Amino acid sequence: MSSLHISLTPRLEDFTRERVDSGLYNNASEVVREALRLMIERNQNIESLRASVTSGFQQVKEGQFKDVTNEEEFLQMARERKS
Repeated sequence: MSSLHISLTPRLEDFTRERVDSGLYNNASEVVREALRLMIERNQNIESLRASVTSGFQQVKEGQFKDVTNEEEFLQMARERKS
């Protein structure tokens, strides 16, 4: 595994030390790796959401939508979509 030296703000350094001191992580590298994994996951989720929104706008543009006039109709439609 390669090595990379980074600088942290005092706040981030304190947080990292707290995580290690809590016993949840063995060292600062584990904390940083977990943070980066979470960032990757978040970015993937954002991209997935962005693709869904784009698809939704395209469907509306093509007239593929249903008018919903109240919350109960919306919830019913969501339940039907799940099954």
